[in-house]
Amino acid sequence: MAANEEDSKRVERARAVGLFRYQLIREAADPAHSIKARGALVRKLAAVEHMGPFGRPVRVSRQTLDRWIRDWRRGGFDALVPSPRQPSSRTPGEVMELAVALKRENPARTPVGIARILRAQLGWAPD
Repeated sequence: MAANEEDSKRVERARAVGLFRYQLIREAADPAHSIKARGALVRKLAAVEHMGPFGRPVRVSRQTLDRWIRDWRRGGFDALVPSPRQPSSRTPGEVMELAVALKRENPARTPVGIARILRAQLGWAPD
């Protein structure tokens, strides 16, 4: 139950972020505006702080606003909703096990040293 509740909270927060983004770009994204008028609107939006989706003041750069407008044009509202983060580790378990074994073998071994050994044995190492 807790996992489902946490997932629904994440979805709710992501939709709140998407709604914030849409509200911010709504006027500037109107296709009736010329490129020059749109640029002026976006610069005006980028110049001030906005109340973020969770009640904290935020500033949004012009580049970010332009990207959100492009995303909205391509994919609608859903394109403004941030995608969920990957909850699991991207590093394969075998690599982590080898790194732990190397550290246990020699507790004085540094992370850089472990990465060097992993790179030599596996051809790559996580950052």
